[in-house]
Amino acid sequence: MGIHTYFQSLTDLERIIRCPGKFKYQEHSVSAHSWKVVQYAKTLADIEESNGVAVDWKKLYEITSSHDYGEIFIGDIKTPVKHYSLELRAMLQKVEEGMVEHFIEDHIPEDFKPIFRRQLREGKDNSVEGQILEVADKMDQIYEAFAELQLGNTEKEFIVMYRNALIKIKQINLHCVDYFLQNILPDLVREGSRSPIDIETITKEALAS
Repeated sequence: MGIHTYFQSLTDLERIIRCPGKFKYQEHSVSAHSWKVVQYAKTLADIEESNGVAVDWKKLYEITSSHDYGEIFIGDIKTPVKHYSLELRAMLQKVEEGMVEHFIEDHIPEDFKPIFRRQLREGKDNSVEGQILEVADKMDQIYEAFAELQLGNTEKEFIVMYRNALIKIKQINLHCVDYFLQNILPDLVREGSRSPIDIETITKEALAS
């Protein structure tokens, strides 16, 4: 019982593989994904600050490092499935949040419950930090899909993942998004020119949509 149970549960995130059920050259766990999201978010937040935007770093670290903790209880559901409809997505989120709350009630000491509720909440919102989390999360989808496409993986789901993540990112109004689209994405596309999959065309179509 207690916080030990929470610390012990983190190992479960190492065992949950993202994008289950599809052939992959490289598998990624939820814990590895969360670590990368934190790294992306740090740089994205630095870009925002360099443009005069105030960033709540404590909040940013809390929501980025814990944003997928709820997947301990429901696993990683395929992106096309969980985004099939707004109703389904809302239901899945409600289940996930309910399981997290149940875990906090059962295992976290009373004095720490408000802290854990804040840290393990859904962090994607209209705040700067919430939007940075959204961008960082979608960036990792892009890089995961890109790695598979670059290796010649013809699973359609990775094309859809790459395209949808890019479309979502370009809709977010942040300085770091402009920087990503203008300075980082072109390097990625150039590197992808050696891929048997036409990443450049997929990218252009996504940006034009």
